[in-house]
Amino acid sequence: MLIGVTCPGQVSHEYLRNPQTGKYVPYAGKLSGKKVVIPSNYRPSSREMRGIWVATVRNIDFPVHAKAVDFKRNFIRLADNLKAANFNTLIFQIRPSNDAFYPSELNPWSRFVAGREGTGIPGFDPLHFMILETHKRGMEFHAWFNPYRVVGDTVLSKDEYLRTLSSKNFARRFPELVLCVRDGKNNMLLLNPGEPEVKKFILKTVKEVLDNYDVDAIHFDDYFYPYKEIGNADIFTFRKYNKNRLSLADWRRHNVDMIIWNTHRMINRHNSQMTRNVKFGVSPFGIWANRKDHPGGSLTQGLQSYSVQYADTRKWVRNNWLDYIVPQLYWTFETEAAPYAALADWWAGTIRGTKTQLYIGHAAYQPGQSARWRNPSELADQLRYNTRHPEIRGSCFFSYRSVFKPDHKLQRIAMEKIIMEYWKYPAVTP
Repeated sequence: MLIGVTCPGQVSHEYLRNPQTGKYVPYAGKLSGKKVVIPSNYRPSSREMRGIWVATVRNIDFPVHAKAVDFKRNFIRLADNLKAANFNTLIFQIRPSNDAFYPSELNPWSRFVAGREGTGIPGFDPLHFMILETHKRGMEFHAWFNPYRVVGDTVLSKDEYLRTLSSKNFARRFPELVLCVRDGKNNMLLLNPGEPEVKKFILKTVKEVLDNYDVDAIHFDDYFYPYKEIGNADIFTFRKYNKNRLSLADWRRHNVDMIIWNTHRMINRHNSQMTRNVKFGVSPFGIWANRKDHPGGSLTQGLQSYSVQYADTRKWVRNNWLDYIVPQLYWTFETEAAPYAALADWWAGTIRGTKTQLYIGHAAYQPGQSARWRNPSELADQLRYNTRHPEIRGSCFFSYRSVFKPDHKLQRIAMEKIIMEYWKYPAVTP
């Protein structure tokens, strides 16, 4: 529910209310009780990013295929759906777990291609086909890499799990370069970001795709160091390679910085040599830092990528290491720890004056999942709020299944308003 606010000579705005209680929505929960002011109407743009993530890990959005004909049929259906809904950017996960959705000299075929790691679809290059079909429909193809993850969740020990991998897998070949982090009763395995050979391997992996495929962008997600505290899991690496005598936290941030910086440099060098315009984008966790812990942080009280994942996303933006950034703002206006309005404003302010494009990542999977997400207009309201900021140049939704194969009615209703009203007409990418 909204109440009008008169702004003579300006775009009409309104106060946002909770549709269940009728109360005004506070800007930042207990940190700021001022009212959220939102444009009365969505102002469509003919030039904005309208993106979607297609997650292949655990086959979330795309199934296993034994035959090329079946893969092609399903992907064409996916691409046609995106085109009909006026999406213009497909972010497809081609490296979900230290593997590949393409024939690679460095990485094994992903188990999420044909059901078994190291086994692809005979005589078929999925990545080449997907890029071709995406471009046929006038959309961009962004190649999504998870740089470090070996497996996100397993009951097996490190040694037991590595034995299940293809003999070609970098993690199996070099187990000493793999970190094992306990998460409850399970284990998470990732390539050790502090190891020089890991850094080289990730860059080689990206370069292989750059050199062989007509991708429009290289895209990293939010998985750097784990979301869980890793204690001293990398203490021996720290002691061996901390030449600048940094603190453990600063050393970890430096490791991630170097992956971002060197990927940026490599892509720029490739573009210059090959006369291309491949972009580099990252989609990090939505909170860089909380203001109470860092003067430059946002009015939030949640997990912080700066100190938990050691991802200094603000630094990357300020140094122009990224062509675009898509912070994952997977919360509502009324989420106490991470209120949407405060975060959207923080990111718009952070991007201002830089060369980095800002798109917002939205949670299409969230409507109906909790009491906080009962408002069917939540996502549409977020897009309306975005139009307050010229710095916000588009939106991206996680993920394909929730948009086109919703689990329940509320998910469907939430996206219908955006697709059928806000995105009624096509837009080109910025």
